[in-house]
This record gives sequence, structure tokens and C-alpha cells, in this order.
Amino acid sequence: MTPIATLSSDVRRYGQEYACHAHDYVQIMFAVQGRMELELDGHSAFADTSCGLVIPAGVEHGFMTTANTRMFVLELPNVAKLSKVRRFAVTSVCRQAIHQADVGLQLSQVLDAPSILLRRGIDLTRLNDALDQHLHETWSTARMAQLFFLSAQHFHSRLLELTGHTPQDYLRNRRFDAAQHLLRQGMSLEATASHVGYRSASALSFALKRDRQWSTRQLRRR
Repeated sequence: MTPIATLSSDVRRYGQEYACHAHDYVQIMFAVQGRMELELDGHSAFADTSCGLVIPAGVEHGFMTTANTRMFVLELPNVAKLSKVRRFAVTSVCRQAIHQADVGLQLSQVLDAPSILLRRGIDLTRLNDALDQHLHETWSTARMAQLFFLSAQHFHSRLLELTGHTPQDYLRNRRFDAAQHLLRQGMSLEATASHVGYRSASALSFALKRDRQWSTRQLRRR
């Protein structure tokens, strides 16, 4: 347990842009949902579901969030051990601590989390838009990575951290989501397969039955 007294600990909802300001206390935060883009003393940063931030007292920061972003925020007195900006990995233990009433435990879990270096983030909204507009095209991991000026290897590991899915699993799920929506709207199986990047209606039918448990009867009705 850490003996540092905590001013507050809660999950807050954001959805707009905030001008630069500073506090006389420390803020520790990471996303429960969504993503926050920040400017810390003139340097860009972000916090999302896999990357958290320690913002020391007196550090000017402004930020912008995606719609309906929810952030877990700890606010603490200004102490020497929290005097530097720090990026940390949001571990499963950190996420579980959100639901604990013991604020000291929450802080201890964050302080025990490994630090991570500054790195480019992945905006999932931008990724989803790009994929959804061109689902019929070939999407290699390298092509997705180029959207964010990342190597294929870094993109793979970053997306896995954020979503729990590899790039190709993520793409397949986007295709399945789109296919199910189009079929429910009355599009034929053949046209749907072409729209979402499958070679044939039978290939899409097999994939939906295997991964989404759509029966042959359900597919025939559509």
C-alpha cells in the first residue's frame, strides 16, 4: 500500500476539447473506453485502454477526446515520486483495480505497472473507417500499419494490446459485422460476399457458420 493520500478516484466521461491548463495536484489516468489526445508542455501524448499517463502537478496540458470517452482518473497531492511525466502499460491488474473501493490499492497497481516509451498511437475510428470503406480490397498488416506510419510489427503488437485481436482477426471481424448487417438489410449472399472481400458466396457462408454460428437456414432466409 502507498501512504500517499488521494484527493479523488473515479471514472469520468469526456467528449470534447479542453484548453491548456495546469493543476497543483498530480493526475494519473487511462481510458476505460475511447482515447484521449493530449499536449503536455508542448509535446504530444495520448492515453487509451493500454497506455496510461502520470501528469505531474504544474504541467500544462490540454486535451481532446473521441465521443463518449471514459477515463479512470486518480488525483493526488504533489509528491516527489510523482514529479515526472510517465507513460505506463495498463495491465489487467490496473483495470481490475478500478472496481476496488481501496484507493491506495488502485494507486499501488498503477505505480507497479511497467513504464513504456513514447510511441505513435492507433486511432481505431480512423482504422475502422478505412477498412469499412474498402472491405472488398486486400488489407495486409503492412497496409493497415501505413495509415499510422508504423511498421507492420509495431502495428501488430499495438493493435493486439488495444483490442486483443491480431490485425487479420480484427479485419475478419469487421467483414463479418458488415456482412451480417448487409444480409439483414436484404442484400444477396453473392453480392454481400463481393462487397466484404470474399471470393464467393460459399466462402462467406462457410466463414459465417464457422465463426458466427449462422445456420444454413438463417443464410437462406437472407
